[in-house]
Amino acid sequence: MGLSNLRLKIQGRDLVLPVLVRPGARRDEIVGVREGVLNVSISAPPVEGKANAACRRLLADILRLPVSRVEIIAGAHARRKRIRLRNTDAATLDAHLTPLLK
Repeated sequence: MGLSNLRLKIQGRDLVLPVLVRPGARRDEIVGVREGVLNVSISAPPVEGKANAACRRLLADILRLPVSRVEIIAGAHARRKRIRLRNTDAATLDAHLTPLLK
């Protein structure tokens, strides 16, 4: 259930990770990794980009990145997304996400 199972792609100085967003949850949280995909629950509804914005904010807060470095590059209108973390390395991702997955 750790990051070693995450289908993470390295593209130059960026990381691209698959994310499954579940909007309308009770709270914003990282649920875990399942089948190589990071599962995220978001309290915002899936209308007018609110869930996407909340997902970006959550990841930025957890990873201590500016929201501008968290970009949805695929799946903006779907639950399954690909998110680019600009100028971020795997060690940063591991340091901030792994404690949440235990």
